[in-house]
Amino acid sequence: MSVNFPALVVASLVTLFIGFIWYHPKVFGTAWMKETGMTEEKAKQGNLIKIFGLTLLYSFLLSFMLTQIVNHEIGALQAAGGNVNDPALKEFLKAHHGKFLSFKHGLLHGIMAGVLFAFPVITINSLFEQKSWKYILINAGYWIIALGIMGAIICGWQ
Repeated sequence: MSVNFPALVVASLVTLFIGFIWYHPKVFGTAWMKETGMTEEKAKQGNLIKIFGLTLLYSFLLSFMLTQIVNHEIGALQAAGGNVNDPALKEFLKAHHGKFLSFKHGLLHGIMAGVLFAFPVITINSLFEQKSWKYILINAGYWIIALGIMGAIICGWQ
């Protein structure tokens, strides 16, 4: 019951991969650019090293936190105060180890994190910024899908 760092790295890359597809002009990219006021010229002026570097860093942080949501065995360890030698923890793991460590389970909890956390945060900020519902749904949809796939990788990769 340790953190699978290769899974976290791969899950972190998901944000870039899904973003490449989601924000492609033939998917939601054109609508997103219209809703944000972004232009091709303005996009080309961005510091890509900074943008992609920080995206990977923050995606890794998200992956690390998502582990706490999708892997219930970590919750059991936390309940045991982090004591891997706790007899109750050992009994729990003997009875239940691996029951909820699957891609499907991680996908479910990742989507739940997207719907119950990312969507409200994006919506609250967007309402104050007076953004459209189209803008909200494009960005929230991206995070719901991305967090779902990230959760699947983190929980299912054993």
